Amino acid sequence: MQKNEAMLVTKQGFQAVGLVWSGTFAEAEAGGIRAVIAIMQKRLPEIAHVLHPDILLGLSYMNVEGGFTHYAVVEVEQVERIPAGMTIVTLPTLTYAKCEHKKGQHIDTSYSNIFAWIEEQGYTLHKGDVDHFEQYPMQQDPYDADPEFMIMIPVETPPSV
Repeated sequence: MQKNEAMLVTKQGFQAVGLVWSGTFAEAEAGGIRAVIAIMQKRLPEIAHVLHPDILLGLSYMNVEGGFTHYAVVEVEQVERIPAGMTIVTLPTLTYAKCEHKKGQHIDTSYSNIFAWIEEQGYTLHKGDVDHFEQYPMQQDPYDADPEFMIMIPVETPPSV
């Protein structure tokens, strides 16, 4: 049985620069996002003030009927200019349920496990902003059928007593 250790983390608000993709789940499954990630990896040197050049963020917003918008971005210290065809996205400080998806694990099981953990802990999903994001090693092949990445799901914690 697959185990995914989960924990709660607070990530300070940040700005990120990169490429945006929007489409259906079927288009994503067919490799639409993987192609954008490959382009982003090649274009990384165009972005100034990158904080973590070894980490690619995949931010997903469920804001398209029958699909979603995905940002393949890197966190930046400041925005001086945005390279052609790229965009900027800003996230507020949020609390996340975080777990690692390792090689050899099933992605759908990793997501099921973290959502179960969120419910078991009494947390609720954060409404608004990003639905979830993944942190990938920048050099990982986007076409790797067995990727490793960190899953981050924004949550609301019960008020402390």
